[in-house]
Formats: sequence, structure tokens, C-alpha cells
Amino acid sequence: MKARVFVTLKQGVLDPQGEAVRHSLEALGFDGINSVRQGKVIELDLAEDDAGRAETLVCEMCEKLLANTVIEDYRVELMP
Repeated sequence: MKARVFVTLKQGVLDPQGEAVRHSLEALGFDGINSVRQGKVIELDLAEDDAGRAETLVCEMCEKLLANTVIEDYRVELMP
């Protein structure tokens, strides 16, 4: 089973990388961008076939390594 993890900064946490992207887009002539939030996508190929166990396993990975849960949120998407 494959899993995709979306990690983003929590609302209220400053995103200097997103702000730099916003400024660069404006410099390239793209107007009307109020804000940019940048995150990361992590794709995992798991040996687990059970969706419930796979989601539990991936959530444990996020809590321990893949996301800094103090400042980041994560969302898990399973793909059979």
C-alpha cells in the first residue's frame, strides 16, 4: 500500500520560505497573491496491506520523525 503525507506549517506559524516565494512571484509579474504557505509531500511504499494498520503506522512515523508536531500539521492519504 502506498501512503502520501502532506506536512504544512500550522496556522499562525511564520512561513519565511512561503513569503520568499510570494515576493519572487510578484517580481515575475504575478499579481494578486496575498500569501503563500509552503509544505512538503512525503510518499511511502508500505508492505502493509491493511488500511487501518497502514494509517496507524504512518501516523506514528509522522509523530516521531516526519512532522514537527509543535509547529506542523500533517494529513495522511492512503492509496491501495
